[in-house]
Amino acid sequence: MTLKNQALILALFFTLCTYAQSISVDSATYTAQQLIEDVLIDSNCISNVTVTNVSGGNFNGSDESYGYFDATGTNFPFQSGVVLSTGRLQNVPGPNLSLSDDDASNWEGDLDLEFALNETNTTNATILEFDFTSVASEISFRYIFASEEYQEGNANSCAYSDLFGFLIRPTSVQQQYENIALVPDTNTPVKVTTVTPGVNGACPPQNETYFGNYNDGNAVINFNGQTAVLTATANVIPNETYHVKLVIADEQNYRYDSVVFLEAGSFQLSTDLGPNRLLATQNALCEGETLELTVNEVGSPSYDWYKDGVLVASEASNCVNCGSYTVTEAGTYTVEVGLANGCISYGEIDVEYSALPVGTDAVLVACDSNDDGLSTYNLFEASNELTNFDNGVNLIDFFMSEADAHSYTNPIQDAQDFQNTVPSQVVYGYIVNNANCYSVVELELQTSQNTLNIPDLNGCDGDEVDGFAIFDLSAIAASVENQIPAGASLSYYETEADAFSETNALPISYENTTAYNQTIYVKVNNGSQCYSISEVALQVVYTPQLIPDETLVYCTNLYPETLTLYGGVSNDLPNNYYYQWWFNGALTEVNTTFNAINEPGVYTVVVTDPNGCSSSRTITVTTSNTAIIESVSITGVAPNNSVTINVSGDGDYEFSLDSEFGPYQEDPVFTNLAEGFYTLYVRDLNGCATILQELSVLGFPKFFTPNADGDSDYWGVVGDSFVRRSLESVHIFNRYGKLVSVLDANQQTWDGTFNGKALPSDDYWYVALLENGKKYTGHLGLKR
Repeated sequence: MTLKNQALILALFFTLCTYAQSISVDSATYTAQQLIEDVLIDSNCISNVTVTNVSGGNFNGSDESYGYFDATGTNFPFQSGVVLSTGRLQNVPGPNLSLSDDDASNWEGDLDLEFALNETNTTNATILEFDFTSVASEISFRYIFASEEYQEGNANSCAYSDLFGFLIRPTSVQQQYENIALVPDTNTPVKVTTVTPGVNGACPPQNETYFGNYNDGNAVINFNGQTAVLTATANVIPNETYHVKLVIADEQNYRYDSVVFLEAGSFQLSTDLGPNRLLATQNALCEGETLELTVNEVGSPSYDWYKDGVLVASEASNCVNCGSYTVTEAGTYTVEVGLANGCISYGEIDVEYSALPVGTDAVLVACDSNDDGLSTYNLFEASNELTNFDNGVNLIDFFMSEADAHSYTNPIQDAQDFQNTVPSQVVYGYIVNNANCYSVVELELQTSQNTLNIPDLNGCDGDEVDGFAIFDLSAIAASVENQIPAGASLSYYETEADAFSETNALPISYENTTAYNQTIYVKVNNGSQCYSISEVALQVVYTPQLIPDETLVYCTNLYPETLTLYGGVSNDLPNNYYYQWWFNGALTEVNTTFNAINEPGVYTVVVTDPNGCSSSRTITVTTSNTAIIESVSITGVAPNNSVTINVSGDGDYEFSLDSEFGPYQEDPVFTNLAEGFYTLYVRDLNGCATILQELSVLGFPKFFTPNADGDSDYWGVVGDSFVRRSLESVHIFNRYGKLVSVLDANQQTWDGTFNGKALPSDDYWYVALLENGKKYTGHLGLKR
């Protein structure tokens, strides 16, 4: 074989493979009449077939929106047939690699479709209308709906769908169309939003049984998803003419095209055998159940019954009442009804069987308050046991007799609050599985008289000492652990009636409602069975009362070794209490009423009484110390001066002059002081010691009286020796400016004389020079 021939064969192979991967479409070979009469119907038993209208998109003659499809060699469910689209026919074949999203000028919607589906705003409608006459009372055909609006994982699939309908009505009377493109056994139109596997997190599945599949890039059609094969069925009057309108349209806008495929030759006479009985639709037959299939056709028809394609009953085998067949096992059942003129009407039904639910007889135990064998039961508490813990089985109702249960009559009305009338009474439960198949199970009602010995439960009274406390009811379980079955559950109630009915259960953390002591009820369930209802006494016990939290100051420079902290018990008998001292989260001392500490921080004392009740308080220790006077700065001469005190230390300080008792000020500056000597007091606001220091303020007296009486006999600088040393000289003048005296470090006072002679009473002036160069002037009075 030459290389050229090999290449040709290889090219032909790939061409055939490519062709086999998608369907083909044809909008030119067949007329609309031929598509309906010769392709869709193709039966002499359906007559007077006349196409009355056809319309679709105007693509300037290059294509149509309807035509013939051929799926030979593909995995498409139909081999051939008629196709109607809301876009170009040439965009129908696969693979699904592009968006079919066509539009055409003046392509309108259809009002009949909108009315039949109770929708509005259609556009891009493709329509095929025809009349026909049937010799049978029912016709049907098979179809598949596909759409770009099927988008896996996209929430838009939950909200948008194009519309299509198979509309039929008799021609003899004017009446509204009936839409037969419905979800099987419903009145729901088939759409993207009504036949869908759902979108996780956006919308649940809808009629998922009838969804076919999503399509990937290898699909034989160019649409994102499609339904399973569905059947449209219509009841008709034999030999009367009916009008059919096949129509599909975009909804809201032209975006995201849809298509419907009609199987060639599937428009045929049919016989209704009822809905399929399937597990998926929860209407399967139950184990042991039979189904009577009955056909009623006019005239004298013949009947041939098939199971899974095998003839099981026919006129030829002399069947009795051949119009009926009794189903006793799963299978696909088909009937061929022979009509006049050799016509055959076909009917088919799929039947599946469900096993009966497997339940278990059980015993339900309730507690008995007076040992008479009678009590109150919530019968549904035995659900798990009666259904054998199978989540696929549900307990529906209870009955007083087995016969009532099997006939589902007279169910017990108060099953959740049922009172038995005799000891060990038996009632009957009705259980069903997902296929609605049922079984009857027995429930025996017994009573229990177990009583538990439960010690009192103490609760610690709070700071208010009011007889109310918070009780941890879970402690009861530990106290009765050796008296109850392993794995039993406990619940708590204020009244015995609540315990029996299991209403108003108390929380685990419970505050008593009766001061100081209260009785509550403990119910113990062993699985769904009541094991015991017993009393327990709640006792409110005294709790140590402590003084409030406090903050203390640790004066580091006065007593740096220890500071004693006290527990602070304010009620009686502290020696009966157990103490724990904690510092910054660590346990430091135990069983002592005080704690000697030597560092600041947060101290907590926990005081526990013999009943186990505890109180705590927190003592926060901060540091402070006595001030250290670093310096006293005095500027100016009385009365125009200021005194500034400079201190150091960790405390908060305030200041006073000449009185330990104040007044004190926070400002360390004093101004406009009179000349003289002062005592400075500095105290710590946190309670550490007050310190003092003497100081003097420089000044000059306003007058003096040199009378030798011992009172103001001399005039001179007022201040301590340090202040006086700062003075360089003082020149004193009479009112005429004559220098009468000079004071200096050697002579610091003036006795009112000049050259040994007493000067007269008068005003005199002075000029004081300080070592720092400052000069002060003033006048003084001399009085004799």
